[in-house]
Amino acid sequence: MTNKAIIHTTNAPAAIGTYSQAIKVNNTTYLSGQIPLDPKTMSLVEGDFATQAHQVFKNLRAVCEAANGSLADIVKLNIYLTDLANFPIVNEVMAEYFNQPYPARAAIGVSQLPKGAVIEADGVMVV
Repeated sequence: MTNKAIIHTTNAPAAIGTYSQAIKVNNTTYLSGQIPLDPKTMSLVEGDFATQAHQVFKNLRAVCEAANGSLADIVKLNIYLTDLANFPIVNEVMAEYFNQPYPARAAIGVSQLPKGAVIEADGVMVV
């Protein structure tokens, strides 16, 4: 039998659909996608791409912490971008939140994201 727990924190945006912020099964946490929403206003943060990328990683960090982990515990990260030209900026911003060895990662170009966001990230964390 699996030990499944729903992870929720007010330090990250509330789910805007039929999903949980994260689901923890035993020592693995599956993190739902985070877009650059301010958790207090539930609006996209204003600013350039880097500002939005920072908010995505802050939101992921908050959910990781709610599951008794940290960004360092992420083993797989998926990043969705509406413009792959922003990929170098993702690397710069990500380096401020992650240390080597970095998680396995995919960067995927998509045509649209919820609420008009330009970046979204989800992942898998093992604690």
